Amino acid sequence: MIRIFKLKGFARFQRKERISDHMLRRTILDIESGLVDAELGGGLVKQRLARPGQGKRGSYRTIIAIRFGDRAFFLFGFAKNERSTIDPIELEEFKFLARGYLSLTAQQLDELIKLGDVIEVVDDENR
Repeated sequence: MIRIFKLKGFARFQRKERISDHMLRRTILDIESGLVDAELGGGLVKQRLARPGQGKRGSYRTIIAIRFGDRAFFLFGFAKNERSTIDPIELEEFKFLARGYLSLTAQQLDELIKLGDVIEVVDDENR
């Protein structure tokens, strides 16, 4: 089963927007089943995320680094009404981050979790 993580900055965005971990897990399951909004290359996808109680169309956009069947990292999120997309410089920065996070060893990942830089996503609806 794929392990799902979020960066500390993404977790702040998630709390502010009241997005549940369950919704993040569902998003990754959608991606793994082939429902990808945009493949950005370098292990990155841009995926829409619905506002609670609403549809995806005008809601949130997330940038996710993913290695199918292994791990996924929520790197960045934004509300569609605050900005339309990411620029080419940001895209290159996210690709750089994706390479780094997707190549971490289990020991390195555990260390980042201990430091609080990376948080593992748990399904908060099934606790």
